[in-house]
Amino acid sequence: MSVEQAAVDEGDSVEQLGRELGERIAQTPEYERFEDAREAVQRDEDVQAKIDEFEQIRSEFMHARETGQATNSGLQRVQEAQDELHSMPVMSEFLDAQEELTDTLEAVNEAISDPLAVDFGGEAGGCCQD
Repeated sequence: MSVEQAAVDEGDSVEQLGRELGERIAQTPEYERFEDAREAVQRDEDVQAKIDEFEQIRSEFMHARETGQATNSGLQRVQEAQDELHSMPVMSEFLDAQEELTDTLEAVNEAISDPLAVDFGGEAGGCCQD
């Protein structure tokens, strides 16, 4: 086997490990809870209506901000609409499940990154360092 073929095989192995990791994450209770909560949000017509309402209010505020016409009362209206949406039990469960999955994925990311000993944000961009 040539050195090039060994490198390709090693790359395939790393990619296979990545696929296996993704499959294992999809089997975790955190992911299953997230998927269940996401599906519940999608099926709930009241939540979907509140999402649409929030998006409309937020869009109007963003347009006002871009044109210099945003007000504190407009911002307060956006925050109130978001609070109403987040207080709905189905949406609250989704947000909790999402946060739990995010925490799990951050822990996995740290476990993968630790042995690499490279700060990709600060170390790998050699062209930009002084």
